[in-house]
Amino acid sequence: MPVILGPNRYGKAETRVVRVVRDGGVHHIKDINVSSALSGDMADVHLTGSNEAVLPTDTQKNTAFAFARKHGIGQIEDFALLLARHYVGSQPTIGHARVEIEEYGWRRIPVSGGPSEPRHSFVRDGQEVRTCVVHHDEDGRTTVVSGLKDLVVLNSTGSEFHGYIEDEYTTLKPTTDRILATAVSAQWRHSGESHDFGASYDFGTSYDEVRRCLLEAFAGTHSLSLQQTLYAMGRRVLDTREEVCEIRFAMPNKHHFLVDLAPFGLDNDNEVYYAADRPYGLIEGAVLRDDAPDAAFAWE
Repeated sequence: MPVILGPNRYGKAETRVVRVVRDGGVHHIKDINVSSALSGDMADVHLTGSNEAVLPTDTQKNTAFAFARKHGIGQIEDFALLLARHYVGSQPTIGHARVEIEEYGWRRIPVSGGPSEPRHSFVRDGQEVRTCVVHHDEDGRTTVVSGLKDLVVLNSTGSEFHGYIEDEYTTLKPTTDRILATAVSAQWRHSGESHDFGASYDFGTSYDEVRRCLLEAFAGTHSLSLQQTLYAMGRRVLDTREEVCEIRFAMPNKHHFLVDLAPFGLDNDNEVYYAADRPYGLIEGAVLRDDAPDAAFAWE
């Protein structure tokens, strides 16, 4: 039976780039994690060991650092587009570039003493991480998927769970009042074409507005299941943001169990809970426009 080389790609994973912009005594920080993966005419490197078509992964690392200095780092989607277009446009053997970036937020620590005081101290801005994945190929096709992960949210009431299948192994009791908590991971695909993702495309505003929609829908949905909440969040984004054509979620159910305080002679009217970290339910799903253009590789 013949053996052939299948799909393949290679790249540099998790290059941590920190760019400090000094505006007098006021400093600004961009802290990102860049991963690039390239594919194209790479058969010989696998079959014969010839590296003639290979742009070293170390070069990809250096390119991320050099571009941070030459071009600065604005919105992470724009920086990813810059890198992806560079790799495909500068190397004839590279037909497709995938660039993934995570951004870690920093918030300036306020100082007293007036505007002349140096402002160069920061604290990490929570555990939420902004993300993006950009694909660009030699035919000019481009997809941009923005996202976030570890956005931890909780409703202390307004959530029910009942009417589910019960069999001989079911011990979970139905409830009409429970805590609903999750750590949202969401990725949304922009509906523009390659030429639309230029300097005028405002990824920053888009991100802020999608995040606002997610939080408002989570808070405003009386939930009968986390699946229902997931759909409500996705629909709010698509009803509000025309630049988004599809959004995908992974939402673990961060279970909170009511503690039985009867052995201590105490009641517990939905006040004291045990927060369990595992095992947990994991709810995943996508919400998309029925006319959303197909771009399967956008999620790879």
